[in-house]
Amino acid sequence: MLKRIWSLWRSRYVRLLEEDVARLKAENRALVNSLLGTAGFPPVDFPAAPAQEVPRVRRRSWHQLQAWQEAQAVRRTEEAAHSPATAGSGRAEAQNH
Repeated sequence: MLKRIWSLWRSRYVRLLEEDVARLKAENRALVNSLLGTAGFPPVDFPAAPAQEVPRVRRRSWHQLQAWQEAQAVRRTEEAAHSPATAGSGRAEAQNH
């Protein structure tokens, strides 16, 4: 129930923000054309920006994040084991101590 109210409020909020952006763009166009007219230039026709659909950010669950972190750790240890620069450094360090 709370999630539904939150999503409704959020969608209204986003819609209000989008309407405000559209209003400000129109206001900006009017001001620019007014200034250009005062300076003796013809008004500029601003083309509408192409609508871009913003991809939704996919939320990962905790078990997906944990699996990803474990895979990264395994990959790092395998890379370190196969790296020639780090392969001999452990033996030399052990002899120094």
